[in-house]
Amino acid sequence: MNVFNKILILVVSSLQMTLAQNNLLFFQTNWGFEGSWEDFFYKTKNSGYDGVEIWIPSNSTAQEEVSKGLKKYDLKVIYLCGTNRSLPFQESIAAYRNDLMKAIKQKPHAINSHTGSDFFTVKQNNAFLELANELSEIHQIPITHETHRGRFSYALPETKKFLDANSDFQLTLDISHWMVVHESLLLEQEALLDEVLDRTQHIHARVGFEEGPQVNNPQAPEWKTTLERHLSLWETVIKKRWKEGKIPTITTEFGPPNYLPTEPFTQKPLSNQWEGNLFIMNALMERMKLTK
Repeated sequence: MNVFNKILILVVSSLQMTLAQNNLLFFQTNWGFEGSWEDFFYKTKNSGYDGVEIWIPSNSTAQEEVSKGLKKYDLKVIYLCGTNRSLPFQESIAAYRNDLMKAIKQKPHAINSHTGSDFFTVKQNNAFLELANELSEIHQIPITHETHRGRFSYALPETKKFLDANSDFQLTLDISHWMVVHESLLLEQEALLDEVLDRTQHIHARVGFEEGPQVNNPQAPEWKTTLERHLSLWETVIKKRWKEGKIPTITTEFGPPNYLPTEPFTQKPLSNQWEGNLFIMNALMERMKLTK
């Protein structure tokens, strides 16, 4: 390689990194949203999001409505797909392939997968990972696997075993699940977490704590330490991806009741789900010194 080509590569790499460091892509969940697709897309766009993360629609009519809405409001989409844990393994993996292919045909920005089951064997769970890797490579669409209770990735030590055995798959980090599973903020598990953060390509930004997957209101002062722990972990992932010249993606994913705690008897939510998600987006933008 001559000197000119080496310089060109360095310039392009530097430009990619600079562009990435001025960008985060934020996605909004429709989990718990009670309006129409039109209402959801309109509110998402006007709240400052770059896209949405939703389950792949189950029928063509809904898919057409979604596709039109995404185009109308110029929104990117990350589709959710997942393993059906209620089916026997062979039926489950066939259904998983079918759902992934439905999502892939829509050419999304990426796919986030709820993969495998904590009751499947290591070999069975690896089959889901390998299938996703294969389809991702063929179709050049990122498929990441969410750290999630009930899945192959339900716990930090278990996830590490899969990371050590399979170097190809990438993660969606939803650290709130592990806060509950391990009943801690994982402050003493930095070495294990470093491996996870290195393999994280997408973030689900919800604040969990030692006894639950979602605090009642992330703006409340009693959660300051817990919020800071999550922001710090997310910041580490963002900076790692920026260093690689990539634009990180984050889905703010505070959920509705009963993820969102409620008053007894009345079941009135203790905070506003949409406002909680907006707060997290703005907190991350402020932390990373970015503006919309």
